[in-house]
Amino acid sequence: MDQKPTEAPEGVSASAGRAARDLRVVFSRLRRRIREVAQEDDLTPSQVSALTLVGKHGAATASALAAAEGVRPQSMAATLAALERHGLILRSPDPADGRRQLVTLTDSGRERIEGNRQIRAEWLTRALDERFTEDERHQLIEALALMDRLTG
Repeated sequence: MDQKPTEAPEGVSASAGRAARDLRVVFSRLRRRIREVAQEDDLTPSQVSALTLVGKHGAATASALAAAEGVRPQSMAATLAALERHGLILRSPDPADGRRQLVTLTDSGRERIEGNRQIRAEWLTRALDERFTEDERHQLIEALALMDRLTG
């Protein structure tokens, strides 16, 4: 990371400001790289994201998925239509309200998500093994434990 000073809010240490900036930058790069590793040419990033979301939520309506993804319902409808054409999702009537449809993964959709997850995990494991020493990996584990406190 560059050594450029970071302005911190009043009453906050400069090192906290720099750590916050550097952490955002590193995590953004890592997230982008992990997505690139498993990215498949036949799906757009928004389609991959929506497919993953359906996998996480299970059966859900298009409007619930749009809200969870922070996009307009019309955008989600177009994304879901593309995923349906790829045979990755299935739409079926909502038993509680026949006017709505529930979106679920097909077997192919589940396999696609699991395959991407495995590819990303393998890439990250290999990269850590190849690019870091044993001591550095232990330092990283310790740093991750500290960062985990941010989420608590």
